[in-house]
Amino acid sequence: MTGAPTMPARLATRDALPAVLAMMRAFYAEDRLHFDEVATPRAVSTLLDDASCGAVWLLGELGDAGYVAMTRGFSLEQGGSFALLDELYIQPSARGRGLGAQALALAEMQARAWHVAVLRLEVNHHNPRAKALYLRAGFVDSHRDTLVLDLHAA
Repeated sequence: MTGAPTMPARLATRDALPAVLAMMRAFYAEDRLHFDEVATPRAVSTLLDDASCGAVWLLGELGDAGYVAMTRGFSLEQGGSFALLDELYIQPSARGRGLGAQALALAEMQARAWHVAVLRLEVNHHNPRAKALYLRAGFVDSHRDTLVLDLHAA
């Protein structure tokens, strides 16, 4: 990845919860993800309240151009602690201006500040534009599938 981000970004706090959730709803609809009206706000609240879990940044001058959510994890294969770039969303009106690449630089900078060796992310197969952005930024396709067991499902 390349240097430090030049776009305005600010760490989101609890007062940003409504704005983050609004952007998440748009992102989830666009990326064909399920937005759980109970679990998702609870998870975002935890992330905003507990820095040991990770962080959310609002992007753009007014914090309305998008957001980046990063979490912390642990993996033997990754050599211990790693960072997960859990979500990156740029509002449609703000796309095409390099904000995605700058957001990735911000994520890399934060991962380095957390002293982790690996920054991971997931990308859906139906989103080749995002995958191309990640590959240009230096991410490598691990050619693995992510399998999920939803423990909250009935």
